Amino acid sequence: MSWQIRIEHSTGYRYESPVVSSYNEVRIIPQTGVHQLTLEATVRTEPPASTYRYWDYWGTQVTAFDIHTPHTELVVTGRSVVRTSPTPPRPADHPGWEQLASDEIADQFVEFLRPSLSAPEHPELVEAARELAARHSPADFIPAVGEWVRERLAYRPGTTGVHTSAVEAWQQGEGVCQDFAHLALVLMRAAGMPARYVSGYVHPMADAEVGEAVDGQSHAWVEGWLGDWWGFDPTNGMPAGEQHVVVARGRDYNDVPPVRGVYSGGRSTSLGVTVKVTRLG
Repeated sequence: MSWQIRIEHSTGYRYESPVVSSYNEVRIIPQTGVHQLTLEATVRTEPPASTYRYWDYWGTQVTAFDIHTPHTELVVTGRSVVRTSPTPPRPADHPGWEQLASDEIADQFVEFLRPSLSAPEHPELVEAARELAARHSPADFIPAVGEWVRERLAYRPGTTGVHTSAVEAWQQGEGVCQDFAHLALVLMRAAGMPARYVSGYVHPMADAEVGEAVDGQSHAWVEGWLGDWWGFDPTNGMPAGEQHVVVARGRDYNDVPPVRGVYSGGRSTSLGVTVKVTRLG
């Protein structure tokens, strides 16, 4: 059954001394695609700023703005309403490993087959990926990767940061959703499966009450190429479905940060990130 979800996402920063100018990009507007329809979307800033939107190379809608009045705090708030589709089945007519290894696939998906900054290669991970691929078809391989990752990473907020690589998280044995996604990407690409990073939101309750606002979270999961892109959430061990709201896709986190900017002023400290999600239907 499809869901309708309202998301309110707020991110804030405080500065030690007034900022006289800042330039910012925000990626918090959900996408419209085959399995998702964005019904409403706004981005507001405090202090107020004129915004404009564009689509980046990866197909993500970016809200950009600059502020040239002195300020000691910046708060960015996104509000959206999205209709999501039921969990799609894995493609029935999916390619085999031999087809995935073809020159055609390599040419078409080169950016999602090569290692990336946060999902680099490591000899032990390459070996693990090949062992998993030898025991599973491509369709079964993706959930198997998710299980492998969950067995080796403990979910512990605050133990890693946005610059932590998959290898670093794996070596320390803990991390958050982006680390689970990055580690899954390393294995999938090492086995020869095109794989991309997905950022967005997840409603934490499969049996959510209509109208009840709950604490949600920014989230990350992966998509693998099975003749079509198919999403899987390695943190929660489930296919991406009606509880997942897609905002952006790329090679890894570095292509899809929710907020990125430069400014002239004192050192910044985070005021935190809050996400509220409400199932509307």
